[in-house]
Amino acid sequence: MTRFSRILREPLVHFLVLGALLFAYFEFVGRDSGPDARRIVISGAQIEHLAANFARTWQRPPTLEELKGLVDDYVREEIAVREARAMGLDRDDTIIRRRLRQKLEFVTQDVIDANPPTTEQLESWYQANVADYTAEAAVAFEQVFIDRDRRGADAEALAADLLESLREQPDLDPRTLGDATMLPPGMPLSGRSEVARTFGEEFTRQLMDSEPGRWIGPVRSGFGLHLVRITQTEPARPLGFETAAPLVERDFLADRRKREMDRFYDQLLENYRVELDFDAAGEGPDAIASSTPGEPKNR
Repeated sequence: MTRFSRILREPLVHFLVLGALLFAYFEFVGRDSGPDARRIVISGAQIEHLAANFARTWQRPPTLEELKGLVDDYVREEIAVREARAMGLDRDDTIIRRRLRQKLEFVTQDVIDANPPTTEQLESWYQANVADYTAEAAVAFEQVFIDRDRRGADAEALAADLLESLREQPDLDPRTLGDATMLPPGMPLSGRSEVARTFGEEFTRQLMDSEPGRWIGPVRSGFGLHLVRITQTEPARPLGFETAAPLVERDFLADRRKREMDRFYDQLLENYRVELDFDAAGEGPDAIASSTPGEPKNR
């Protein structure tokens, strides 16, 4: 291997060559980018913004040295962004495309939300969707637990014996029966979803179909077997407007954002021509066309 060949293989040489190419490229781009392409202006408002972000993070204002570091970092970021754009690094990048779309939609949503809904609008939405604002059915109960893992084949027989005792002896304290468990011995009046979070969906489904006042069982759950006595029930009922108002406003705003965002994109789409290249896509025209928003525009 010649000395020249060895030099060409050195990483330092590669670095210097790449640097020279980048320098030439930036000089070429800079000559065609106008007099302001190399000018970075940092306003007082930007400096205040940097200082405010620092204060929110560290709960104190930055020192002069720290503020200088923030400005220096901002300048580096601005340089990096400009040079990356000049090199085309922002093109065909999924992450950048998604971030730009998010920022566009955030700005648009801020405009949409600038006008808060009126009480009349919210009441109208509530009346049109009153079925969505319903307090779920609630139940209160006490329970005795039988551990199937511990009792094995005897679990069902033990449950039957305890159930008979509870029915025949009303004064019997259920807390003295059954197996130890981390589950509560019962629940006060609680919504269906809260019961399901504690005892599981299977248990809750059986419980909500049962009549109150009498010991029943065994009711099965993912934990084991349960003997249950329902002490109080409350049917599902519509929430009044005043109670449901926060939920109504949330849903109203979500629906308005979606409708306005759809209209926003429809308006923008009028300025574009959408062409479907079926051969390049490798799929049938019907499949592609059905997944394309709007109709192709020819302008």
